[in-house]
Amino acid sequence: MSHCKRGKLRHAAFLTAAFLVLTAGAQLSAQTFQIPVVNGVRAAANGQEASLSLMLILILTLLSLAPALVMMMTSFTKVVIVFDFVRRALALQNMPPNQVLFGLAIFVTAFIMAPTIREFNTTAMQPYSQGQMSTQKFMSEGIKPFRTFMIRQLGKDGAKEIGLFIGMSGKKKEDIKSVEDIDSYILIPAFMLSEIKKAFIIGIVIFIPFIVIDLVVASTLMSMGMIMLPPAMIAMPFKIILFILVDGWHLITYNLVLSYGG
Repeated sequence: MSHCKRGKLRHAAFLTAAFLVLTAGAQLSAQTFQIPVVNGVRAAANGQEASLSLMLILILTLLSLAPALVMMMTSFTKVVIVFDFVRRALALQNMPPNQVLFGLAIFVTAFIMAPTIREFNTTAMQPYSQGQMSTQKFMSEGIKPFRTFMIRQLGKDGAKEIGLFIGMSGKKKEDIKSVEDIDSYILIPAFMLSEIKKAFIIGIVIFIPFIVIDLVVASTLMSMGMIMLPPAMIAMPFKIILFILVDGWHLITYNLVLSYGG
């Protein structure tokens, strides 16, 4: 028998032995350890236990919806768009990285939203955790600070966005006599549209000085006959130097917070 055939036989014998060992081990484990059987879900013994179960379900639901809530009902949308405009204006691809940019946007959002979060904690979260408020009242009272924040940021300029969603919802403008009559499903998308519009306006203002640098560098290179040299590569250091000299991150963050009345 050749050496190759003997090797194949040894390999097959090894696999067979390994399979037998694993099978015997599985049978021994099944005999030694009994798998518990779940007969069903036990009913709550009292009202307090049921309340704790419902609170746990509510907390898990809020945690799963937290990213969407942060984007929809806070200043995060505007802040992160403005920061991304800064990176694009500087012609930087991934510097700062997305993780750093999003992290900075989250903490700036937390700073801006601190008064609203404190009000939410005082008026809704604390009474609910102490059992002084029902779940339905907690939901209605908890959204009030965020509604106040969104309405204050919309102001008079947001009437167009609110009117857009009121018209598409089929409601009549005559039925809405005050901001309290505006439903949350109308207020939230109107607020998001307003924030995106404001972020784009700020982005255009940020782009203007860097566009001027691009034009100056491009015209200088053409006058010197350096047509093959990419203007973006030469303009990037000048953009970064200008941004550092004016302390760009400080100015942008300060004006972003100031735009929310901070």
